[in-house]
Amino acid sequence: MAGLAANSTIDPLQYAAAVERTEELARLQAQAQRRKSMLIFGPEAIGKTRLLRGFVQTQPLALFVAQVRSPRELLLALIEELRRIAKSAIDLPDNSSTLSTGSLKGLIQRALDQHPFLLALDQLANPSWVVTGLIKDLNYFDRTPVIFVARTPHMEDIGNLQPMCAGKSERLELKEFLPPVALEFARREASRTGLAASNLDQVLQLLVEWVNGNPGGILHMLKMAHCPRYYAGDQIKAHVLYLDYRLGRRA
Repeated sequence: MAGLAANSTIDPLQYAAAVERTEELARLQAQAQRRKSMLIFGPEAIGKTRLLRGFVQTQPLALFVAQVRSPRELLLALIEELRRIAKSAIDLPDNSSTLSTGSLKGLIQRALDQHPFLLALDQLANPSWVVTGLIKDLNYFDRTPVIFVARTPHMEDIGNLQPMCAGKSERLELKEFLPPVALEFARREASRTGLAASNLDQVLQLLVEWVNGNPGGILHMLKMAHCPRYYAGDQIKAHVLYLDYRLGRRA
C-alpha cells in the first residue's frame, strides 16, 4: 500500500518466547486476516506481551500501544503509531499534543476508515468505562480488529469489552510450555545469553520443572544464573538460585 511502511525487522529479544507459540501466533494471524478481534489472556509471566510483540512484527499495519491508561494517552499513542507507519499517506499535524481529545479521535477514525489497520493493545488492566468505550468506538462493529492483552477474561480486567470477544474462537488463553518445549526454550536462551556451567543441562531441567514450564520464570532464573554468587567452581548452585527466585531476590 503506497505510503505505508512495514514494521521493523523482528527483534529476537522481543520474539524470544513467541517461536514456541507457533499455534497461538497462527491463530492471531488468522484472526487478523479475518478482521476479527482477539483477547489474549493468561497468568503472570506466561508470555502474553512477548506473543503480542511477535505478532505485531508480522503485521505491517498494526498500531501497537504498550500500556493503555487514559483515553487521551491512548489516542496520542495511536497518533504516534500512525505517524510511524503511515508517514505521508495520512495527513497528521506536526504537534498533536495541543489538539483536543475529540480532534485526536477524529483524526484516528478517519485513518481507520481509509486503511485496514488493526489495534494491538498491551497491559489492559481494570480499564475505565471511558477507555473501554473509546476502544469500542474505534473498533466500530469490527471495522478495526483489536488484539488486546489482559490477565484474565473477566470483567475486572477487560471491562465492557467482553462482547467484542465473546466467542471461544475470539479468546486465546496462554498456558505453560510442555516440558520438552520448555527445556528446548531454556537451552536456546541459555546458549543465546552465553550461560555456561558443567552442570548446565541438569540445572535447566530442574529450572523447567520448578517453574512448571512458565517461560517468564525460565527467563528470570536464567538471568539470575549469570550472577557469580550462584557458582561453585564451574557449577551452578541450582537450589540456592531457586530459593532466591522464590524469595524474590534480584541478582
